Amino acid sequence: MYKSYSMELAGRTLTVDIGRVAAQANGAVFIKYGDTTVLSTATASDKPRDGVDFFPLSVEFEEKMYSVGKIPGGFNKREGKASENAILTDRVIDRPMRPLFPKDYRNDVTLNNLVMSVDPECRPEIVAMIGTALAVHISDIPFDGPCAMTQMGLVDGEFIVNPSQKQWDEGDLQLTVASTKEKVIMIEAGANEIPEDQMIEAIYKCHDINQTVIAFMDQIRDEIGKPKHEYESCAIPEQMFEDIKKIVTPEQMEEAVFTDEKQKREENIRAITEQLEEAFADNEEYLAVLGEAIYQYQKKTVRKMILKDHKRPDGRAINQIRPLAAEVDLIPRVHGSAMFTRGQTQICDVVTLAPLSEIQKIDGLDANITTKRYMHHYNFPAYSVGETKVSRGPGRREIGHGALAEKALVPVLPSIEEFPYTIRAVSETFESNGSTSMASTCASCMSLMAAGVPIKAMVAGISCGLVTGDTDDDFLVLTDIQGLEDFFGDMDFKVTGTHKGITAIQMDIKIHGLTRPIVEEAIARTREARLYIMDEVMSKAIAEPRKEVNEWAPKIEQITIDPSKIGDVVGQKGKTINEIIDRTGVKIDITDDGAVSVCGTDKEMIAKAIDMIKIITTDFEQGQILEGTVVSIKEFGAFIEFAPGKEGMVHISKIAKERINRVEDILTLGDKVKVVCLGKDKMGRISFSMKDVKED
Repeated sequence: MYKSYSMELAGRTLTVDIGRVAAQANGAVFIKYGDTTVLSTATASDKPRDGVDFFPLSVEFEEKMYSVGKIPGGFNKREGKASENAILTDRVIDRPMRPLFPKDYRNDVTLNNLVMSVDPECRPEIVAMIGTALAVHISDIPFDGPCAMTQMGLVDGEFIVNPSQKQWDEGDLQLTVASTKEKVIMIEAGANEIPEDQMIEAIYKCHDINQTVIAFMDQIRDEIGKPKHEYESCAIPEQMFEDIKKIVTPEQMEEAVFTDEKQKREENIRAITEQLEEAFADNEEYLAVLGEAIYQYQKKTVRKMILKDHKRPDGRAINQIRPLAAEVDLIPRVHGSAMFTRGQTQICDVVTLAPLSEIQKIDGLDANITTKRYMHHYNFPAYSVGETKVSRGPGRREIGHGALAEKALVPVLPSIEEFPYTIRAVSETFESNGSTSMASTCASCMSLMAAGVPIKAMVAGISCGLVTGDTDDDFLVLTDIQGLEDFFGDMDFKVTGTHKGITAIQMDIKIHGLTRPIVEEAIARTREARLYIMDEVMSKAIAEPRKEVNEWAPKIEQITIDPSKIGDVVGQKGKTINEIIDRTGVKIDITDDGAVSVCGTDKEMIAKAIDMIKIITTDFEQGQILEGTVVSIKEFGAFIEFAPGKEGMVHISKIAKERINRVEDILTLGDKVKVVCLGKDKMGRISFSMKDVKED
C-alpha cells in the first residue's frame, strides 16, 4: 500500500508516490512531473564516519539513456562516468541541501536521483531537485528543511516558470532558485545580459512559487514523515575553547590571521597548532579534535573582526577589491592568451581555435543539444595553493568552475556564421586565494579578444561574501572575498556580466538562506565591482577583439554551394574532397545545407581549395577562362583537369593557331595551360580551346 500526492505546478501535474518503491531507503520518493519520472532516495549511515571533520554528503544525478529511448554510445553500450550535465546538477542540488543538515552531523548521507523517463516539456533536473528535498524531509535523517526549487526561463520578454527543455535551451534566462520558508538559499543562473532589476524580479518570482511547493512538502511530512533519528554530535566541547583561549588569547589569534599573505597566515596557524599540541600533549580527547577546534577559533575571530570591528584579515575596506593586474599575449605561438591577477589569485587562460569539425559531440538526455562549439576547461593544480598532490584529472569542482566561466561568456560569443570556429578556452590556475572562477572569466574574456574572437561585449566577474550576526538585519556584505573570508564567511555570491547586464550567477551559502536586502546589495555590489574591473583594468590590457586571428591560428573561409552539388565535391567514396585536401593541406567541412568551411594556416592554399570547389560546383559557361593541368593526351586532343574530378577536352584543332599533326608536339603531361570554354558542340559536349584565349 502506498500513498500518492499531487499538486498543480506551472500548469502541469506534479505527482509523488511514497512507499511504492525503494522502501529500505531512509526516504524515497517516486516523483512524476508530466511524463518525466525520477526516483529520489535518501540514505544515511547508522554511525558517524571516523576521522572526518566535515559532513560526508554525496549527491548523485543518474542519467539513464533508456529514459529518452537511446542505447548508450561507446564500445560496451553501458552508461559510464557521469556526464558534465549530471555533475553540474549534482552540485546544484548539493548547494541548498548541505546547509540544512546539522553542522555537527558526521554520518554518511547519499542523495540519489535515478532519471527513468524524460518528457521534453518537464526538465528532469527540476524534478530531481524537488524529489531530493522531499525524500530527506520525510526521512528520519536530521534536516532543517524543507527547501524547494523553481526554474525560470525568459522567452520573448516573458517569464516562463519551469520551462520546457526547448524554452530553457533557447531562452534568454536559465535561472534556478532554491528557498526555505523564509529565505532564498541558492541561486544559479545563466543569462543573456539580463539587467539587475529584472534578475531580482525573476529570483523572487521563483521564491514565491517555492512557498507553494514547500507547503505541499510539509503536508506530506505531517502525514507520513518519520521521526528524526538521534545522532552522535561531533561538536567541540565549549570547555575546550575556554582552555585554548587561556593559551592563545583572542588578541593573539587576531594578530595571527590579520595578514594579506596566505603563506604568512598559515605559518602563524602552524605555530599556534604546535603550541597547543605541546600544551595538550597528555589530553588525547583534545588532541583528537584539535584541528577542528583551531579552525573554529579562527572562524569566530575572523567573523568578529569583520562584523563588529569592520576589519578584514588583509586590511582592506569592506567594498575594496584586491590589487588587480591584467596582460595579454603571455604565451607565444598559441592562438590567444591572457593572465588576470587579483591579489593572490592568478589565472592564465589560453584559447585555441579549430575548424567546426572539432566541435564537441554530446550524448545526453537533451535532444536539443547534441554538440558544443565553445568549451571552457578549468584546471586547479596543487602548486597553486602551495601543496603537493598528483593530478588525477578534473574533479567536480574543476568541472563546476569551468562550466560557470563558460556560462558567463556564451552570451557574448559570435554566431557560427560570423565566426566559423570551434573555440576552446583553458584556464590554468597559477595561484589561488579565493574566487578563481571569477578570475577565469576575466582572463578568458581577454584571451578570446586576444585570439581575434569578435565577442559582442566584454565580460568580467566578481564574488561577494557575507558575515551575519544574530539577527537578519545584522550583516555585512564583502566585495571580492579571499579564501579565508570564503571559508569562514556565510556566502560566496559570484556574478558575471557586461556593462549591459548579468550573464551568470552562482550563489553558495552556509546558512539557512538570505533575506532580500542581502541579495539586492550583493547584486548591486558585484555590478559596481565588475564595471570597475572592465573599465580600469581589463580594457587597458586589451580594449576590443583583434580584427584578425593571429598567425598561428587556422584561417577559415566560408562559401555556400548548391546542396545538390555536395556529392560532386565529395566524390565517390570521398575521392574528390580527399584529393583537394591532399593538394592544399586544408580541412574542409560541408554541412547539409551547402555551407562549406575551408580551414588552414596558408591563405594561398585556402584560396586554391575554394577555387577548386567553385569550379567543381559551377557549370561551364561559354567565354569562361580557366586554368588547368594536362592529365591525358590522346590522338584527337588533350584532357585538362581544372579541379579534382572536373575535366574538359581540347580538340587537336583547338590547341594551336597553326595546324599540328601530333598533340605531343605542343603539350606534355603536367603542363599548365589556359583555355576558354566554347560552349556545347553539336553533340552537346562542352568543348574548350587554347588558341582562342585572348592575349592579355
